[in-house]
Amino acid sequence: MSITPESVKQMLSSEDLGDRLRAVNQIRELEAGIGFELVQTAVNDKNSRVRYSAVSQFDTLGKQNLDLSLKILRDRLLNDPEPDVQAAAADCLAALKLTDAFEDLRQMYHSSNEWLVKFSIIAALGELGDSRGFELLQSALTSDNELVKTAAISSLGELGNIQAIPLLLPYANDSDWQIRFRLVQALNHLGGEEAKTVLETLTNDEVEAVANAAKNALEGI
Repeated sequence: MSITPESVKQMLSSEDLGDRLRAVNQIRELEAGIGFELVQTAVNDKNSRVRYSAVSQFDTLGKQNLDLSLKILRDRLLNDPEPDVQAAAADCLAALKLTDAFEDLRQMYHSSNEWLVKFSIIAALGELGDSRGFELLQSALTSDNELVKTAAISSLGELGNIQAIPLLLPYANDSDWQIRFRLVQALNHLGGEEAKTVLETLTNDEVEAVANAAKNALEGI
């Protein structure tokens, strides 16, 4: 059976969860403009799995109408009861470079008790590329959650502000090799003599993946 806008629309209104999940996945097979119209129905579905799948498609479909996408994703970030959906909204806001949502992301980071939401927001700030994110990323470096801390290191590298280098240098001696690995990646993004000095030290890291990453980074500086 061929996938058509009509067949997808019909399944989206089905009472059967399996139908609605298949319909959201089939949206990917349709022309982007049509897909964008149909996915707007699914973002408010009563089932969180359907909403998650729908929101996750905005990183591509949202380009059809950035103003409307901002409105929809902002609503899901702030109001959806499911952390997975909120996290997906944060991811897509960043992918679409919707910097008007920065204050919403900051508000949600401070108000949410869900580690996944906090992690996704911090991870998204690097891709979002908004310089206002620097202060929030700096505070996330002190998070009790190692994943949030690791995401902050990566995002500071992506943000490209060399003022991050002094904040990141202490992590060269962190006991978690994955944090040291992310540090190498961040310093590679940031560049400069201070970063180069630390990378040279990390070429002798006891973990091969970290040492090799540092060597490769130095070749590009």
